[in-house]
Amino acid sequence: MVSRLSALLSAGLLIVVSNAAVAESGIASVYPHSYKGRRTASGQPLDPGAMTCAHRRYAFGTTLRVMIGEKSITCRVTDRGPFLRGRVIDITPVGARALGFSGLARVSVERM
Repeated sequence: MVSRLSALLSAGLLIVVSNAAVAESGIASVYPHSYKGRRTASGQPLDPGAMTCAHRRYAFGTTLRVMIGEKSITCRVTDRGPFLRGRVIDITPVGARALGFSGLARVSVERM
């Protein structure tokens, strides 16, 4: 079995597929209200009242679940960022309110 597995690996024929959601943990920050109407990286204007977010890695339009303990929201990726060490996501003020924080908070993020 081991020799067959190593042969498949060396031939590049082994494909592993997983649909399991992998949670990412870190600090969430909130877009300031002054960013209202500014163009995001996707070209859409930022709406502080919409459940949208910025993430460095996920494609525009991807739906993410952001969690703090038992509270969670779903938001759509429309922007790139955050670009500060330790931060994993920027969310709109309405999303932060729904999660019960303003400023910064430790969150878990997973793809829906």
